Amino acid sequence: MFLTISTTGTPDRPATDLGFLLHKHPGKAQAFSTSYGTAHVLYPEATAERCTAALLLEVDPVALVRRGKGKGRGGAPDAALAQYVNDRPYAASSLLAVAIGAVFSSAMRGLCAARPELVRALFTPLGWTVTATPVPLDERFPEWGDSRYVRAVLDAPEGRLTLGEALRHLYVLLPVLDDAKHYWVSADEVDKLLRAGEGWLAGHPEQQLITSRYLSRRRSLTREAQERLELARLADADDTDVAEIDNAVDEESDTEEKPVPLAVRRREAILAALTAAGAARVLDLGCGQGQLVQALLKDARFTEIVGVDVSMRALTVASRRLKLDRMGDRRAERVTLLQGSLAYTDKRLKGYDAAVLSEVIEHLDMERLPALEYAVFGSARPRTVLVTTPNVEYNVRWETLPAGHARHGDHRFEWTREEFRAWARRVAERHAYEVEFMPVGDEDPEVGPPTQMAVFHQTEKSVMADRTAKEVRAA
Repeated sequence: MFLTISTTGTPDRPATDLGFLLHKHPGKAQAFSTSYGTAHVLYPEATAERCTAALLLEVDPVALVRRGKGKGRGGAPDAALAQYVNDRPYAASSLLAVAIGAVFSSAMRGLCAARPELVRALFTPLGWTVTATPVPLDERFPEWGDSRYVRAVLDAPEGRLTLGEALRHLYVLLPVLDDAKHYWVSADEVDKLLRAGEGWLAGHPEQQLITSRYLSRRRSLTREAQERLELARLADADDTDVAEIDNAVDEESDTEEKPVPLAVRRREAILAALTAAGAARVLDLGCGQGQLVQALLKDARFTEIVGVDVSMRALTVASRRLKLDRMGDRRAERVTLLQGSLAYTDKRLKGYDAAVLSEVIEHLDMERLPALEYAVFGSARPRTVLVTTPNVEYNVRWETLPAGHARHGDHRFEWTREEFRAWARRVAERHAYEVEFMPVGDEDPEVGPPTQMAVFHQTEKSVMADRTAKEVRAA
């Protein structure tokens, strides 16, 4: 099995800088032991003008058989000799993919401590061009025709891929081309796939084929991978529903800097409001995949953070995002993830300083809003409640959004500023809160901000009443 990676240089950036990205010196050959053979890294050419790195995987058929315990594809025992001698097209197999992951792990993560600027400067994402040439059965006998194998060359003629992206593509797609794994595929392969496929697999037109083949056609794992990819896609769509809108009408701006995504500005506004309220124990109601929980964890002022969501799948993704299984004890004590519906009262949610409903209410059917209102404001009764929701008036500033369409396919409604304020004032009056309104994102003089936020605070009278009731219950 043989993989080459080539790059060309410029007067101020020699091609041999490829060695810094791969973390393998061009001046020497290196060998790495694997459980099924030896991986060699060498440089057939290494000049300032052009540099080529080669990964040569020397497969030990005996070690491969021993590791597989005598099993072939599909788990069926092979004939004794076929286990050691076969014409398997190793060039497109999971063996090479695993060798890439083992030998070039730092490069796949995009790390380059010696020359960090090279990750961006030498290779920028664009995509592959594929040239496939059939391999003849035997060049000495052309009349025999072509074999079922091809020689594939992948190139990016109109641009450059980052080396990390290129290796992640190969790591996933080589076993997909081969349609087989040389090892048992367990549940952790889903995590590996999503890590390597981050940023490109969710939108790939052949996503279903890729996930199915990569996971050895195991339906349960394929279904889990596709569900998590869809959750990630929906979360990204909801988080960036108007990220490109912010400052979109600022035609006089000469700067090329990208505006801060609205999702980021929304979290910043929430954190500022929680800090101003002096909140330490915070509920994130409808936490989804845990983006806000992650932001809260970074600030030591928030001593207890509870994420609540009705979707167990979303909570699983949030747990992985937060790396709860690898988190230190002190940090882990600050965060809890709970499954629960906001349409029902829950004793676990009582007694907190603040609760956040960020981009949540618009996902509920209108007739279920009163149940959420009572569960949060009437039963849980945090001292402060923050509610954010899209401002439908701002949608006209989003050129790519068809007229009359909501920002997200799952939105049951989107309110004008007056509709949102009327609802918030009724809620505040019914449950003894005071409410103020804040814009999130740049405020357009005609249609207002892209996101609207209501900040509810219990009235002094309400706080005293709650305190008295608590004392009576304790007595």
